[in-house]
Amino acid sequence: MNRIALFIFAVSLSWGAVAQHSKKEVEQDIARHRAMAEAHEAAAKCLESGKKPEQCTKELQTACKGLALGKYCGMKHAH
Repeated sequence: MNRIALFIFAVSLSWGAVAQHSKKEVEQDIARHRAMAEAHEAAAKCLESGKKPEQCTKELQTACKGLALGKYCGMKHAH
């Protein structure tokens, strides 16, 4: 029972932290997500064009520099 109460408390704290973002911060997040989406769309088109996956990954990394964490622009899937 104590674990459940602790979990609920932790979740409520995290919701409170999210609610404290300023309008400017939210707008910046929106712009960042749109830029990441554009970079991922370009990577998909790169792969569709027949280019090697390594080349498309390099282009994705360049387009996403400073936008997201990790070398896959904030997104990685299994192969």
